[in-house]
Amino acid sequence: MAALGAAGPVLALLGLCLGPAAAATPLVIWHGMGDSCCNPVSMGYIQKLVEQKIPGIYVLSLKIGSNLVQDMENSFFMNANDQVSEVCSQLATDPRLKGGYNAMGFSQGGQFLRAVAQRCPSPPMLNLISVGGQHQGVYGFPRCPGESSHICDWIRKTLDLGAYTKAVQEHLVQAEYWHDPLKEEDYRKNSIFLADINQERGINETYKKNLMALKKFVMVKFLNDTMVDPPISEWFGFYKSGQAKETIPLQETSLYKEDRLGLQEMDKAGKLVFLGVKGDHLHFSEEWFDSTILPFLQ
Repeated sequence: MAALGAAGPVLALLGLCLGPAAAATPLVIWHGMGDSCCNPVSMGYIQKLVEQKIPGIYVLSLKIGSNLVQDMENSFFMNANDQVSEVCSQLATDPRLKGGYNAMGFSQGGQFLRAVAQRCPSPPMLNLISVGGQHQGVYGFPRCPGESSHICDWIRKTLDLGAYTKAVQEHLVQAEYWHDPLKEEDYRKNSIFLADINQERGINETYKKNLMALKKFVMVKFLNDTMVDPPISEWFGFYKSGQAKETIPLQETSLYKEDRLGLQEMDKAGKLVFLGVKGDHLHFSEEWFDSTILPFLQ
């Protein structure tokens, strides 16, 4: 015992010389429509999975509202711009994120976190992983969470009647990334969220600069998606303008060709990663997550 005790100061000094082990980069996750921060079968499961695989990591699962019910309701009815502002405040005041963080958004949480990257560069987002995010928006809701709920039917009817009216834009989240390829001018003029972050009304150089600061922008598309219309939006593609049948990839869009967001430059630099996974919307295995997504977080 005496010998071990004598070695204590030496070991302590050695520890000072070597310094602490590098801490894992924190992770911020944002749930999708109809979900909440801490649902044990969705975001709660993802958080525990990451914490088990990366010991010591700090995971912040974003909650918008004072409780889980509000968080879920806000995913339908709280202005997306207000949600993004709220998240930017949460991140800026969290001391554990000041050195930078990785971000992982699920479904609409993917484009919301991209808005955070473009609008709020401090603390810095290092990598963005969009899991089924609709970066060119949607034109249809063939299926949505809680199919038995009246909310889904009400959303469909409201979008059909007036997605680009001021009242609907300000109070229905899904209208704020509704992209009607038959009414491109209405979309550009009246979309209060997606048209802004996609530089449809002019170039905000700060948005471009901030997005290009990412190390990697990873986009996951579900190859059998029955919820997102069109599924290619998950890879930043969309319908060819003026019709709703033929789709084009990101590289053929004017957004890319004109490089309004810096995506062309990021693509050429190897910063864009397009991943496909078999399955319906947000359906993936733990094995796939471990082998494909975790490497971007380590």
